Amino acid sequence: MNLLLLDPKDFISETDVQLVGRRLKHMLEVQHITVGDSLRCGLLDKQRGVAKVLELDTNRALLRVELNKPAPLPLPLILVMALPRPKMLKRILQTSATLGIKQIFLINTYRVDKSYWSTPILQPPQITEYLRLGLEQAGDTLMPQVHLRKRFKPFVEDELPALVAGRRALIAHPYDAAPCPAPSSEPTLVAVGPEGGFIPYEVALMQTQGLTPFHLGERILRVETAVPVIASRLFPLI
Repeated sequence: MNLLLLDPKDFISETDVQLVGRRLKHMLEVQHITVGDSLRCGLLDKQRGVAKVLELDTNRALLRVELNKPAPLPLPLILVMALPRPKMLKRILQTSATLGIKQIFLINTYRVDKSYWSTPILQPPQITEYLRLGLEQAGDTLMPQVHLRKRFKPFVEDELPALVAGRRALIAHPYDAAPCPAPSSEPTLVAVGPEGGFIPYEVALMQTQGLTPFHLGERILRVETAVPVIASRLFPLI
């Protein structure tokens, strides 16, 4: 936990917060914090700053907070991703939040197993938990938004055009594709397929909306590996 991420409900006054639960346990058992120590902190969707520990025991922590620093700039990337296996989804959500991706669309494709849509991980509290872990790792406060789209064709035809407008639009696809474009800071949308990739129909339909297929080389990567590699290749100084 490189940033103590606070919620508005943690505040017991304008400057003081009280913590219990997971964050308190981390402070005691991992960080070995004591009274008088200072921690990097941030308020969810707001500024970052410093929290000084005023009181601390196994039941609660009382901290005084000063917030005066903006959150890191978001990565200008919309990630459109075929819903992965639940275990992989946990890691991808954390990684995406760590990278600064703020818009994630989880979509259905031909090769997405229908059972994936019933995983408890897709419940909002679970999604938020994994995104928070990614924010804490990165020292970020801005919560990503995750959108679930169970129908591929309506999403591509009805929503994707507006998302693509004014953006570099790409499909990560290892076959019959151009090499990865040069790094750029321009707003970008990237579609990433499931294990096994998009089928030709899906690639063709997305191409009609302006998306261009690209590849990362001869090696075929797992989705959880491909996402950070794509982000690092497409953007400078990620």
